[in-house]
Amino acid sequence: MSEETTLMNKPKKLWNDALKMVKGEDSAQLMEQFTAEMTLVAEGLCEDQNKLRGEVNSLMNEEDRRLQKLDSRLEEMETTLTEQEREHDRVLTELRNRLAALEKQSSRDAKEREKQEKKNRNIVRDITVLIVVAAAAVIAVSLVLKLV
Repeated sequence: MSEETTLMNKPKKLWNDALKMVKGEDSAQLMEQFTAEMTLVAEGLCEDQNKLRGEVNSLMNEEDRRLQKLDSRLEEMETTLTEQEREHDRVLTELRNRLAALEKQSSRDAKEREKQEKKNRNIVRDITVLIVVAAAAVIAVSLVLKLV
């Protein structure tokens, strides 16, 4: 029976030895060491994540500042553009008014020149009639004197 018991105990002993190799005799100590190392890794990851969050927040804040600067510059440019449009409209309106006034003046000047030319033609006609009358009178006087 001792051989039989020994034979039966051999697989059990083999199994226990295999478990000891896999599990180890100091599994509590290994578990504690593993837990400590994993805790250290987790703390490091948490610190890294917090640093990254801080950097991301810093970058987001800087981007927000840049966007605000761009917005203010855009508003300034829009204001300047609006002012320049108003100024150009004012100058254009002023130029249109001056052009209209010059056209009116030119029209009045043309009418005055036309009147003056008509007046001059009338004067020339009247002078021509007077000269013809005077010439006719000279001729009539000459004829009368020659006949006498």
